[in-house]
Amino acid sequence: MLAVVLISLLAACHAAAPITLSSQPYVPTPWPVTFKKHDFAAYCYNTRRCSVIYANDNVTRAVANSPSGPPPTPDYRERWSNASFLGVSNFPPPARVRWTSIDDIEHEAVVDLAEIFRDEHVLHRVAREDIPDGWGQDVRPNIYIEVNDRKVSVLMRTHVATREPQVPGNVYSNFRSDTILVWSKTY
Repeated sequence: MLAVVLISLLAACHAAAPITLSSQPYVPTPWPVTFKKHDFAAYCYNTRRCSVIYANDNVTRAVANSPSGPPPTPDYRERWSNASFLGVSNFPPPARVRWTSIDDIEHEAVVDLAEIFRDEHVLHRVAREDIPDGWGQDVRPNIYIEVNDRKVSVLMRTHVATREPQVPGNVYSNFRSDTILVWSKTY
């Protein structure tokens, strides 16, 4: 009889207090991954002059009135640093881009990032099943505007965690950080 009472009490305790295997609560990875803030940078190549105004800031002021050379290497986009204009809430008014191409023709463009990223999806090349649970909360991607002679491009790069190392034998490579072309237009 005493055994039956103890079993009943233990069963009641287990029903009232669920067993946790981790000190962290389970947080599923949202899909698709979205963002509410981003970091921003602009790069100019093959221009006589180049100015990009975004969120009321001339993010190219250091090079605005100087000629820019060609990209330094074939994989130059993968070598870009993280964007330095940090924590921009989605989305300020469109970016205003003014530049003079190599052939001395002046151009002006309005680049509406709110329209380009209207769904606020983080663009990446990692399958859902390869992303660890809990990643994807408060993601802040890098968004870049590139001016290259007569072409304006918008790109995104996000540090995306992965379950497995991306470089065999390197335990610190559990991520991908691909630069993805999102939009471009030749003027």
